[in-house]
Amino acid sequence: MSEENKIQDEDELLPEYDFSKMGPPQRGKYAERYHPGTNLIHLDPDVAEVFKSEEAVNQALRLLINVAREQLKLVS
Repeated sequence: MSEENKIQDEDELLPEYDFSKMGPPQRGKYAERYHPGTNLIHLDPDVAEVFKSEEAVNQALRLLINVAREQLKLVS
């Protein structure tokens, strides 16, 4: 690592950050908020512009599933 990169890395945190006040880290702090069987996904921004709710995503995916099944029936 060059000297310039070392200096840049050192300057990322501001001196007023006091991590000693934060306490120990907690693993899975928010895990209980999501019930078992929940699938969380990330939508890319361009996709999120089209699908404004989880219901819209589910409706579109169900339609796609039905179209794919119909196509498979035609090929079989």
